[in-house]
Amino acid sequence: MVAQTAAFKKAVEDSRKLKAKPNNDELLEACALYANYKQGTGEDFSKATQPGTFQFQEKYKYNAWKKVAEEDKVTPSAAQQHYVQLVEKLKGTYGFSA
Repeated sequence: MVAQTAAFKKAVEDSRKLKAKPNNDELLEACALYANYKQGTGEDFSKATQPGTFQFQEKYKYNAWKKVAEEDKVTPSAAQQHYVQLVEKLKGTYGFSA
């Protein structure tokens, strides 16, 4: 595990308090959130299990994490910053229960 910033920890809590969750039409945003969370917490992508053929949502999340981890080579620190930005955007879109 990597050190998590206070802003990242707050964003994780805030993401749980959104008034609504992104729907399937907004799947890319939800997958980016997932990918940046996984990368930001220092989880090892190489140990992730590739989803099955018909696990579509899991495939999108897996591929988003793969892009962040292997293609873009985003550091955990940068992923935490991206995660915070995404949560702030989602709070504006979906509302937030403080």
